[in-house]
Amino acid sequence: MSHSFTAASRPKMLMDPVKRSSVAALISLRYLLLRFSTAGSALVAGLIQTFVFARVLSPERFSIFILVGTLGVSLWLFDLGFSKILFVKLRARHLAGDDTQGVARQASGIVLLYGVLAVVGAVACFAVMWGVISTPTWDAAEFSLFFLFCALNLAWFALRNLSVAVDEFIFFETLEAVRRAGHIAAMLLLLAGLSFPAFLIGVNILWGLLFTFAIARLVRCRALPPNILTGANHLGVFFRENRAAALRTGTHAAGELYIHNMLYLVVPLVFGLGAPTIVLDTTLKIFYGVLVLYSAACDLLVPRQTRAFAERDSSTLVRATLAATGLCAVPAAMLGGILWLDADRLFALLLGPSAIMPPAATPILAILLIAGIVKTTSNFLLQHTGFFKEIARLAIFTSGALTIVVAIGVLESFDIVGFLKIFAAVYAGCALLYLFLALRGPIRAARETR
Repeated sequence: MSHSFTAASRPKMLMDPVKRSSVAALISLRYLLLRFSTAGSALVAGLIQTFVFARVLSPERFSIFILVGTLGVSLWLFDLGFSKILFVKLRARHLAGDDTQGVARQASGIVLLYGVLAVVGAVACFAVMWGVISTPTWDAAEFSLFFLFCALNLAWFALRNLSVAVDEFIFFETLEAVRRAGHIAAMLLLLAGLSFPAFLIGVNILWGLLFTFAIARLVRCRALPPNILTGANHLGVFFRENRAAALRTGTHAAGELYIHNMLYLVVPLVFGLGAPTIVLDTTLKIFYGVLVLYSAACDLLVPRQTRAFAERDSSTLVRATLAATGLCAVPAAMLGGILWLDADRLFALLLGPSAIMPPAATPILAILLIAGIVKTTSNFLLQHTGFFKEIARLAIFTSGALTIVVAIGVLESFDIVGFLKIFAAVYAGCALLYLFLALRGPIRAARETR
């Protein structure tokens, strides 16, 4: 495939002392602490939200807010990899010292689109609650504000990719730390007597301030145009220029969604909503939670990897990728140690009397943790260097393989452990294929002489 990082970028970068000196700071202690603190606080915020909402809301309202929040967060799926396409194009121009305004205008269109989707979704939420379900007006407004609070993650994700593309990752991560701290503080204030409407208004005002600061910084870095509203005129240009790439990233995103959620559809249908479904949810919830930490670790090395790829510096690219792997191994080793010491007590604490975790779940989870390191580090490298066609094909292949083995499991009346085993086997095989593509693709390309 034709990639956006071109040979012409290297001489300009070697003559730029500012960019050259910044390489050493790409994985600074400050960024390391910021990124892991924001990733960890995401998990903490979710637990605190459950703790607080369970105490300030009635069970019925709490359950509705869970549903509304899930729908709001699911809006993230509409990204379909478009942010990664913008990252690859903007990163190449930034590293080469070329004009970025064409990509910036397209980026503003995507950010504006995502913001509009969040607002439209919030309005639709209000309309359904008030007009269809006959919820009181202010209650419907609260649900709508909470939907908006969750859905704005879609546009924020796009701004994250743009910030990393122009080496503004520390600034963005600082804003992210403020966001997490602000949201956690606001939720804790609910326990101190803050009204729920004031909480919802406050956290959305915080969103507005953060978007203002982030957009202003990206405008100064020429990653967005001075008037972001003009982006609506450039959405068509983005899709015309990136039709093939958008189809590939969309295919990959859809495949990942299918792979990660298929058992959530099959297991309840086969076993009902009893203990097997709880065992599945506990295993995958732990695994997917650790994947968030893996992603945070890989984020740290993306600037260095993409710079090395653009310069065709294969040794630095390999070292950066190995560093990402090592950072991913830290949370994996910590959780593995906990499971090794006393997995039974951990699962008993989590599940209580609702279900008993089968002993076989522990080694299955260990396999998934190792496979997750391989897949995440390889996938990050492939995505951020523009190998969209390769990962799209792999997503289709893996989805098909998982469908076949799960169908066999249904026909052969597998128990829940059997389903977890075949999922782990397919996921591990998929991870090895991602590694193969990373070695054959960006790493081999970086060895090519200019």
